[in-house]
Amino acid sequence: MLLLHGLGATGGVWRGVLRPAGALAPDLPGHGGAAWDPPYTFERHAEAVRPLLESFDHPVPVLGHSMGGVVALALAALVPERVTAVVALGVKVSWPPEDAARAAAMGQRPVTAYDTREQAVDRFLRVSGLAGLVPADDPMVDTAVVDCSAAGEGSGWRLAQDPRTFAVGVPDMAGLLAAVACPVVLARGQHDPMVTAQDLEGLVTDPVSLPGLGHNAHVEDPSAVLALVP
Repeated sequence: MLLLHGLGATGGVWRGVLRPAGALAPDLPGHGGAAWDPPYTFERHAEAVRPLLESFDHPVPVLGHSMGGVVALALAALVPERVTAVVALGVKVSWPPEDAARAAAMGQRPVTAYDTREQAVDRFLRVSGLAGLVPADDPMVDTAVVDCSAAGEGSGWRLAQDPRTFAVGVPDMAGLLAAVACPVVLARGQHDPMVTAQDLEGLVTDPVSLPGLGHNAHVEDPSAVLALVP
């Protein structure tokens, strides 16, 4: 199984789902330990993780969260012979112009250096939507922040995430779904503020809402999300 994280997160968010033998959860370009490689698009993210799919000796399902769900669909369209199914969880599919403009503006922001590691960690947890779900001293956080002095970038701490990743763009969900031949599950947490059940019903006939869960349902209840995989 291939597991793809959302915008601002890292592959570490999948640790609760990494039970199947051979499951891989990479950091997408511009996140965590992965290199910064703009410009960032869903298709370029898919190309970046394509070699991981080809490392399996058989086709596998791809499970993606939020932005990672879009990348999963792009990957299934790119190499249909390597993907058995796609589960796209918590994908934002409604993009009013103001939301798209806000994301593009965030992609233009300079890198911010924080005085302390604690401040950088707090920012990471808020950006990734993990505040309140993952404690600040969790090992997951270690690859999400960078000591600027150790990296030869002066003093302070910054996020490992390239700010330009925010400008990844607005997904063409209808087009991607039409281009994918394998089974697709579109899902959301019941309390996810980023995507409604009605949003998903406009794309597929049988979307899934996971009771009691929010946007990061895979962190809140990994087993419930893993059960979605056909």
